[in-house]
Amino acid sequence: MLLELVVSTAPCGILGTTLLENVMTSTRIAFLDVDGTILDHGKAVAPSTVAAIRDARAAGHLVYLCTGRAAGAIPPQVEAIGFDGAITNGGAYATSGAETVVAAPMPPDAVQRLIAYFQDREILFFLQTNDAVHASPQVQKKLDVMLHRWQSAHGEPDEPQTAPQGVPGTRDLADVDLDRVAKAVFLGDAVDTVTRAQDELGDRFHVVPGSMPLPAGSNGEIGMRGTTKGSAIESVLDHLGVERSVAIGIGDSWNDVEMFDVCGVGIAMGNAAPELKELADETTTSVREDGVWNAFVRHGLVAG
Repeated sequence: MLLELVVSTAPCGILGTTLLENVMTSTRIAFLDVDGTILDHGKAVAPSTVAAIRDARAAGHLVYLCTGRAAGAIPPQVEAIGFDGAITNGGAYATSGAETVVAAPMPPDAVQRLIAYFQDREILFFLQTNDAVHASPQVQKKLDVMLHRWQSAHGEPDEPQTAPQGVPGTRDLADVDLDRVAKAVFLGDAVDTVTRAQDELGDRFHVVPGSMPLPAGSNGEIGMRGTTKGSAIESVLDHLGVERSVAIGIGDSWNDVEMFDVCGVGIAMGNAAPELKELADETTTSVREDGVWNAFVRHGLVAG
């Protein structure tokens, strides 16, 4: 389960105490991005990554997910690893053990502004609540085909090809509750869609390039200004009474920049863009070359 604690056999009534004791004895706390860090091209998790996370937690360290995904869209193979908590939706939500630390959906008028912005410019988009991704049938089909093409292009030569399976946790856009939207993601046909959105929406929103591969055009993510992975990490650390200096953050995308800034050590994956690597304190190997494991070894969370 996603929020499984290290001592998973403890009675429910003392889960909070178990986590607190774990914090007191832990020497490090790690925040891990999902796509491109834990998960390779949307489908595979390296055995070394699973071992790194489980061994680190067994040794008394804490490991949190830190993702732009909705909590309801985290793949089962990632959830099954077991974590001490999760930051989701790019920082709009955060949990620690069984406790909710951050719950900051967008104001409805902000969501309406984004919808109008996308519709006026004929930009495809979807909205995330903490539970699910909400997309129109047109966008669902585009995402399905795009992700299947991307996964096929990055698969191993002898890996069997499978039919598109859809984006996990996707629901119809018409059913979204505007009071619960945490984040928006857009798919633009023009290469400058992200930079234009930053110029036109930057007064109220935090706009960053996304990680979805588009053969032409650009993809971006939008949250409220001040709502980032970094802001959520600060809330979690304050909640636990843990200093920034013992935190490490590992990621490969532009929504990880604030995570790098907040954590004592910011680590870029080897598969990250060169420009992003320059903003991190150091670089580990790629997601396919045991990047998480090697970073954990280097910083003493697991034995090499």
